[in-house]
Amino acid sequence: MTGEIEVKNNQVRSMHPQKFAMWLFLVSVIMIFVSLSSAYIVKKSVGEWVYVDFPPLFKYTTFVIILSSISMHFALISAKRNNIKNIRIGLAVTAVLAVIFIIGQLKAWGQLVDAGHYFVGNPAGSFIYIFTGLHVVHLIGAIIFLFIVLAKAFKYQVHSKSMVRIEMCTTFWHFLGGLWLYLYLFLIFNN
Repeated sequence: MTGEIEVKNNQVRSMHPQKFAMWLFLVSVIMIFVSLSSAYIVKKSVGEWVYVDFPPLFKYTTFVIILSSISMHFALISAKRNNIKNIRIGLAVTAVLAVIFIIGQLKAWGQLVDAGHYFVGNPAGSFIYIFTGLHVVHLIGAIIFLFIVLAKAFKYQVHSKSMVRIEMCTTFWHFLGGLWLYLYLFLIFNN
């Protein structure tokens, strides 16, 4: 056994430093949303809670983000198989679906406003804006990362021998998809 890397059964157990940093980031994001979820539950128990009709567009954006996870996974599988064309297609489709998701979220906020629910006033409405807004901010970061990986794919730098970036992007993407499903269900069942 060496001082830095544990060797067991002739296998080296280590993690790429960028992946490790990403996992630390994901844990911090989880902590933010767990804290907000707790605050939501506590604030709801205090009173002065006016129930919010959930914007119908959130159903459709949920479907869109699930599709984007499928297309992202398609890109990952294509990278493992060295299918450069399909990597590009999968990443491009994921990017388009992400933009559709964000536009849908903005329009859902418009539905909230049309229903008389604003960021300030009713705590239930405020939490919906905070949850969905923070998710969109993280998704924008993921889109930037996605475009970096897409640019690398066009330079033939994403393939079975160079998987770190696309694996990280896929992990982040699936995380955000799972986070949205959690937020959607949490808000529906706790409204």
